[in-house]
Amino acid sequence: MIDLPIVDNNKKPPRERKPDWLRVKLPIGKEYKRVRELVDTYNLHTICQSGNCPNMGECWGAGTATFMILGNVCTRSCSFCAVKTGRPNEYDEDEPRRVAEAIRLMQVKHAVITSVNRDELKDRGAEIWYQTVKQVKEQSPSTTIETLIPDVRGNWEALVRMISGGQEVVSHNMETVEELYRKVRPQGKYKRSLEELKRIKDFGKRTKTGFMVGLGETEDQVLRILDDLREMGVDVVTIGQYLQPTKMHLAVAEFVHPDIFEKYRLAGLERGFDFVESGPLVRSSYHAERHL
Repeated sequence: MIDLPIVDNNKKPPRERKPDWLRVKLPIGKEYKRVRELVDTYNLHTICQSGNCPNMGECWGAGTATFMILGNVCTRSCSFCAVKTGRPNEYDEDEPRRVAEAIRLMQVKHAVITSVNRDELKDRGAEIWYQTVKQVKEQSPSTTIETLIPDVRGNWEALVRMISGGQEVVSHNMETVEELYRKVRPQGKYKRSLEELKRIKDFGKRTKTGFMVGLGETEDQVLRILDDLREMGVDVVTIGQYLQPTKMHLAVAEFVHPDIFEKYRLAGLERGFDFVESGPLVRSSYHAERHL
């Protein structure tokens, strides 16, 4: 009698190995250490850490960081994001001063500021946004600012306050194609985010957005979102590879080849965007100073 191997049909297949083009260096160096010490000293949050960004070593080594205001707990439960989900209890009115002081000490030429979603706040955190940008400008008048703002859930009054502090670039990420919104960004709405970008542009701001690939989208769907963004007047687009932050998050459907990223970059430029950053390691704040 021959013993047949036991097959466990419930066992998940092993995770696909990352291709060579997704390998990054470990964060090291004097500048990386200096930025980390400043972030810790001023008790600041960065999306670099909270979002497990693969470019943290490169950006911090260059003396730049993306600051995350309004705490590090998000009211949304997007299935791609490593930021903690829950009911935030942090609302620090002194945070704008600390962020501004850290940016001054770091001598940042171009600062990127983002935040978690604060759906429980009536103004979605707009006042903290306004004060942060205003105080950065007061302490570092030569520093240009990009703000990567959340979905305000149609509170357009809050949106105006968020983008009135004097920042040069306002970004709001679409994250994925319309067909995957329910799976990837269940509390978001594709059309509402497009409208937010349109309102930012109509306000007179340089407008930017980013989305991920490798979630199961088709090339046609990517080209459609590019068409939709151009129709809204968006100036800058970033396209990057989705990477699964933990086993609890969505699995990677595909590691998109760099040649396809280049195809998307050219497709964006053909549609008239001022700048398209497209590549496996691209994130919304990656090389942000170039977008200005």
